[in-house]
Amino acid sequence: MTAKAQDKTTGVERRWTRKSTVVLATVILAFAVFGTTTQTWIEVRLDPAAVSNSNLQVPGNKAATAVTALALVALAGALAASIAGRIARWIIAVIIGLSAVGTILAAGTVLGDPLGAAQGSIAAATGVSGGQAAVNTTVFPVLAVAAAALLAGCAVWLPLAGRHWKTRTKYDAAARAGERGTGPVDEIDSWDSLSRGEDPT
Repeated sequence: MTAKAQDKTTGVERRWTRKSTVVLATVILAFAVFGTTTQTWIEVRLDPAAVSNSNLQVPGNKAATAVTALALVALAGALAASIAGRIARWIIAVIIGLSAVGTILAAGTVLGDPLGAAQGSIAAATGVSGGQAAVNTTVFPVLAVAAAALLAGCAVWLPLAGRHWKTRTKYDAAARAGERGTGPVDEIDSWDSLSRGEDPT
């Protein structure tokens, strides 16, 4: 491989392992999942004799209440990953991955049983629990599943790309400086070194 080809390959690798790229992609996908919950997931056609308005639209945050919370957890994790250390990034990645899986399961439940997911809204509108109605799902639960699947990919991508990120926290930076003999190491730095399996003495 020529030097130019190596430089080009290295440039591509740097782009895909860049912190801003990984964090931004994760944030966008978390927002995408959250955004779907503000839209109509289930369209319900009620008995016209039962209520004045026979049409009912159930948003995602009513059909699958857990999805909103899971999206916010993933969003918070993505933002925290930008300042987290290596071990913390692995923990955050697991949390984001679990949020994505939970979203897929919750949205899948709505797709599998839209009438059951709409029962709460139907009962609130009609005052009758367990009523029957004609229901149709929209495209938004499918989009939530797709975005969550990509979010799960980001959960895998995050710790792998994070291995190439430079240290950002002041304590880690100070510890590295101490290891190089360019600065003093305080008690916190010593604990950080011990947590990495290093002997600060």
